[in-house]
Amino acid sequence: MKFKIGIFDSGIGGFTILKALLKTRNDVEVIYLADTMRIPYGNKNSSQIRYIAKEICNWFADKKLDALLIACNTTNACALDILESKLNIPCFDLINSVSEVINQKTIGILATPTTVKSSYYEKVISAQRKNLKIIQQGCPEFVSEIEKNKLDIKKINFLSDLYLSSLLKENIEVLILGCSHYPLIYNIIREKLDKNINIIDPSAALIEKFNKFFSTPKISSNKALSYDNVSFFVTAGNEQFSQKVKFWLEINKEIRLV
Repeated sequence: MKFKIGIFDSGIGGFTILKALLKTRNDVEVIYLADTMRIPYGNKNSSQIRYIAKEICNWFADKKLDALLIACNTTNACALDILESKLNIPCFDLINSVSEVINQKTIGILATPTTVKSSYYEKVISAQRKNLKIIQQGCPEFVSEIEKNKLDIKKINFLSDLYLSSLLKENIEVLILGCSHYPLIYNIIREKLDKNINIIDPSAALIEKFNKFFSTPKISSNKALSYDNVSFFVTAGNEQFSQKVKFWLEINKEIRLV
């Protein structure tokens, strides 16, 4: 039996969740939807995100999903309630998942401007533990840069220094990558932080929560990831997205336009 799983993001950020899922399971069929027509989400207001979330639900409604993995932190922060109520299936999100594994007291968060403005990360983490110091930093240009066909390493280094500066002044103990795109530039960010500062990719916590809900089959840890049971859908630019799939996932797949 294969579980049919939906993954939703504005673009390629969901690749981090997809890879984390496939590393632990071979009993899933994945429908990956990237809303490339309206990327980036992180500069839109909450009302726009909530409207988009309703459209996303309408598209997934007839897909007979067993669960949805919400790979977009901004949608998570602004419209989780819509996704959960309209789809009426288990919805696994990044923010609530990662809040359960934070042990440090001085927490830095890199996220989109809309996610930061929502204060959802702060609200959820503070509900788990008291006497925390949470410093959030909006990163308005990261997603657009990461989505480019060729990374401008010089520009990303400049932006990383810019966005990290306020967090490092606060002597953070841990850094949460509060947008699913950001783990794609993990190595660049890692180089700029003291080795004692832990970097957390929330996708690991999300997949751990998912695997507790759906019992995990035993698979070989040495086995290469298989994308045979993954279908990709985009709302615009299927040819461009195909190139990104090839670059980031090292596979050739049909990209369907919806």
